[in-house]
Amino acid sequence: MTDFRLHREEILDGDRLKSMLEESPARAAQAILIAAREGVLDAQALLGQILLDGRGIAQDQALAVRWFGIAAGQGHLMARNMLGRCHEHGWGCTADASIAEGHYRVAAEAGLDWAMYNYANLLATGRGVIEDQVQALSLYRQAAELGHAKSMNLLGRYLEEGRVCPVDPQAARDWYRRSAVGGDFRGQFSYAAVLADEGKIDEALCWLHKALDGGNLNFLRVASKALVSATDLRIRALAIEYRQKTMQLGAEQCRLTHEALADVDAGRVFDHEIVQAWADSLSTDHPLPLPLQ
Repeated sequence: MTDFRLHREEILDGDRLKSMLEESPARAAQAILIAAREGVLDAQALLGQILLDGRGIAQDQALAVRWFGIAAGQGHLMARNMLGRCHEHGWGCTADASIAEGHYRVAAEAGLDWAMYNYANLLATGRGVIEDQVQALSLYRQAAELGHAKSMNLLGRYLEEGRVCPVDPQAARDWYRRSAVGGDFRGQFSYAAVLADEGKIDEALCWLHKALDGGNLNFLRVASKALVSATDLRIRALAIEYRQKTMQLGAEQCRLTHEALADVDAGRVFDHEIVQAWADSLSTDHPLPLPLQ
């Protein structure tokens, strides 16, 4: 049986959390609750994440915002970034890109690549801030140089198009390649396009299949339309597979939603009102006992 106890000195990594949540979401949530109460900073941030996602605990995005705030207040940079995400998209709070910008900027200035990427996205589109393509490019470059694959792809796009910088197709190609190798499905698609233009169809098809395997629903919808206009017949034929995967992911989303509702009905998650009461009590002289399944 898996030991779900977490201790103060442990660092919770993504792979272990994923394994715990898949085996027993409610018990994993309990372990995270215990560690969060003990003051484990990563656990407090993870508690925000599982509340946001509704994994092993009833979804409560407002409470997720609170736990992200607790962890961010103690210097957890990813929690600060997630506060930005919540305020950007209106998860558990009123959507306000200007508030999101503040959180992203703090975490970006502290060196978090994901925050650099998210902050750059706001600057590139002028959401919540005055549009500033030069600063957006600078942030994408900083994040890319730290190894952030999504930023590598966007840096490649700026260089390919000559957007607020000299056109540099060779540098763009290299960043697309690095993004693709780094696992970003959009980078894989971009690199495949470059390879196809060079006549390297077999290599392009390899990367297009990787992008197909890892792409999300929105990407696949857009990519399938782009592939229809490809000049190479083999690449154009992939549009069918992209459309099929799009339909599969759409059906999977519906299935997961029904399963989550079934878990709530069957009592296989922690009730968010109980967790809220417990969280509220932590700052009092009489904290409530830890919620147990």
